[in-house]
Amino acid sequence: MRVIPKLILTGVVLAAAGGGAYLYWNKQAQPVVEKSGRGGVQTVRTAVAEKKSIPVTVQANGYVMSIDTVDVRPQVQNVVRTVHVKEGQDVVAGQLLFTLDERSDSANVDKTRAQVERDRADLADAEAALKRNEELFAKKFVAQAVVDSARNKADSLRATLRADTAGAQVTQVSLGFNRISAGIAGRLGMINVHPGSLAQPGGAPMVTIARLDPISVSFAVPENQLTFIRTTYPKGDAPVTVSLPGGKELSGKLSFIDNAVDVASGSIRMKAEFANPDKLLWPGAFVSVSMISHTIADVIGVPPQAIVIGPTDKFVYLVQADGSVKRQKVDVGAVENGIAAVSGVAAGERVVIEGAQNLRPNSKVKEQQDGPKKEGRGGKDSKDGKGDKGDKGGKESKGESEQKASAPKTPA
Repeated sequence: MRVIPKLILTGVVLAAAGGGAYLYWNKQAQPVVEKSGRGGVQTVRTAVAEKKSIPVTVQANGYVMSIDTVDVRPQVQNVVRTVHVKEGQDVVAGQLLFTLDERSDSANVDKTRAQVERDRADLADAEAALKRNEELFAKKFVAQAVVDSARNKADSLRATLRADTAGAQVTQVSLGFNRISAGIAGRLGMINVHPGSLAQPGGAPMVTIARLDPISVSFAVPENQLTFIRTTYPKGDAPVTVSLPGGKELSGKLSFIDNAVDVASGSIRMKAEFANPDKLLWPGAFVSVSMISHTIADVIGVPPQAIVIGPTDKFVYLVQADGSVKRQKVDVGAVENGIAAVSGVAAGERVVIEGAQNLRPNSKVKEQQDGPKKEGRGGKDSKDGKGDKGDKGGKESKGESEQKASAPKTPA
């Protein structure tokens, strides 16, 4: 019966000894933290606030659109006889695209021309008759009524000649409607008619011509940027940049500002014009648009990561001369190209940009130092034959020699 209490006592002693050893070695393994005030010295990275001018860039999504787009339709209803172009072809202004069946209009032209010739002959006869009657009237051979009748007939035929001449011009114009030419220079789209198709003025376009060079990009910017843009660029020629897939950028100029703000979205529509000789911009494609709306001059700039967003305000940690930090409230005006324009900080003051999450007011900090570069395997130690491997081998050899020296000698 006395064995059990002894076993229990022995177990308690062993457990206490093990716990004490664990606490001792755990305390020895903990790193030493330099104390200062209420907490340890925190390692941080800092940057100096600088006074500079910061351009404010407006980013928007836009789409490419042709400056000029023409839907080609016939002015008369007729049958297509010949298609002179191909889909996707580049054409110049005035180039012949389609020819319609012009036989009927050509016959009408011949008919009206013949009527004009007949009217001219009748008029010539009437004028000759009037002249003879005037001569006879002068000799008292005919009455005045005969002369008046001849004059009225000549005037009537003269009016008929003018009317038929105008009719001949109309038929000539109608004949020209059968030859359909390009109104602008550009690129053709899909051709919707073929030889034998019936082309109608109210039907689908025969083809669409779009001008690709120059070309425009339509986009919308917030209404609060309109005043800045108009003030910065009184002539309305603000530089605009579009980003294409692959990282390529094209530069153009603002060409249009809409006359009203969209009340539904609170934005205003704008257009920019771009030179497009390589046809990199294509109508209907979506692109990213950027434009510098204005420049904030002489402001204090700090890295954006220095700004800490609190429950009620934004602030930064300023490093003071004694190595402690102070919490400073700031107002952020804009963040552009890795620089935040702030108020509440003076130029030359140092702000914490890394490690602020562990700081409190009056915490002590020190600047993080970059460690020395490590030598590679082919470094100096390797060349001298004194690398880690050699040292390890040397230590092992030394240990073996000590073991051999301390080993008891066996008597002979």
